[in-house]
Amino acid sequence: MSEPVLPGDATLRATAEKLDAADPLAHFRERFVITDPDVCYLDGNSLGRMPHETATAINSFLTDEWSTEVVDGWSHWIDESSRVGDVVSSAALGTSAGQTLVGDTTSVNLYQLLGAVIAAHPERRTIIVDASNFPTDRYIVQGLAEQHGLTVVTLNNDGTGGPGATEIRNRDELISPADLDPYLTDDVAVLTMQAIHYRSGSRPDMKGITDLARSRGILIVWDCAHAVGSIDLDFDGNGVDLAVGCTYKYGNSGPGAPAWLFVRKELQSTLRPPIQGWFAQEDQFAMGPFFEPTDTIRRFQIASPSILGLRSVRTAFAMIAEAGIGAIEAKASTGTELMIRLFDEWLEPLGFRLGTPRLAKQRGGHITIHHNDAKQIALAMRKISKVVPDFRMPDGIRIAISPLPTSYVEVWDGFARLRDLVADGAYKDVEHDEGNRVT
Repeated sequence: MSEPVLPGDATLRATAEKLDAADPLAHFRERFVITDPDVCYLDGNSLGRMPHETATAINSFLTDEWSTEVVDGWSHWIDESSRVGDVVSSAALGTSAGQTLVGDTTSVNLYQLLGAVIAAHPERRTIIVDASNFPTDRYIVQGLAEQHGLTVVTLNNDGTGGPGATEIRNRDELISPADLDPYLTDDVAVLTMQAIHYRSGSRPDMKGITDLARSRGILIVWDCAHAVGSIDLDFDGNGVDLAVGCTYKYGNSGPGAPAWLFVRKELQSTLRPPIQGWFAQEDQFAMGPFFEPTDTIRRFQIASPSILGLRSVRTAFAMIAEAGIGAIEAKASTGTELMIRLFDEWLEPLGFRLGTPRLAKQRGGHITIHHNDAKQIALAMRKISKVVPDFRMPDGIRIAISPLPTSYVEVWDGFARLRDLVADGAYKDVEHDEGNRVT
């Protein structure tokens, strides 16, 4: 990936306007529901905007299928998880059909894949995770370790520690294959890492780490929740064997929309997931007394999927396919470059610190900026400036460009408002709503 070039001085709004005028994805913005055009919505890394087509797809399902077909609809709904999985694979994962399943949650899917790998290597007694990994991932690793009597090694790349915390060299949470190398012993059952770190927005060397682990006979489960729909994951090119991710961030599929899991075909018949649901049964409707799993991706499906949720995923990822993941990644790269230039000119002099790599190939669709008053600033951005970011402990504000609905001018305006908010100290007058747990 080459470094993005801006068509002028980042501090001039005209530069953002030029980027929008030349943006091949600009027309996708009108296909999303935007109720207040004055809001700078820069939190698509947490929850994406709603496509207009999603409402059409859901209404069509309600009126044309469920209401008229009732239970007979299952004759064509039954395999929708794998069909929609193929849409996700083609649009965003860079791999072929028959390897991705949409259903359940990222957490359940991670448990399924980690548990299956652990069971396949009973002689290996260690699980590796990094401290900056998403909380669910770390907690599931801890639970599986307790369940199976395994040892957890937590690579302490953010200073927060965890079970078996081990210091490791890193920059913006990034761990290089060379620094990871000493920990990949023949006792490691499985390693799990993020394709994009959820706090820093940094992007590890997926291929380098995967190749290294494979050379030691170790499988990696990649968590792609903060990556899918913003970068080209290229599972085939990167040699990815196992992965999970959500659909409601850059995937724009709606709050709580079904997640997905990926299992390369060569592994589907050899791994046995810990939750053995009836959808995984070879002869599903024989209702037999023993579990006899299929050798296809359906082996990892537990039970009846949410057809409403699947329609949202199919609609949104069809839009991603139409846009092209290469073009999406390019816009994410340019958008975060604009953010970093504005950070340098406007925010660093106000006491902010950058927590995201400056190299485009080392970041995704969001950046994180740090400030001692970050929590109050993030709240004031919403309440005073009509800019929507999110806050992450202890002092980080995440700001994203979601390439399909977000314009470059929206990013520029959001940063300009943030600059003014902090420069005049207005954020100090905002009080936190103690009744809201969401940041």
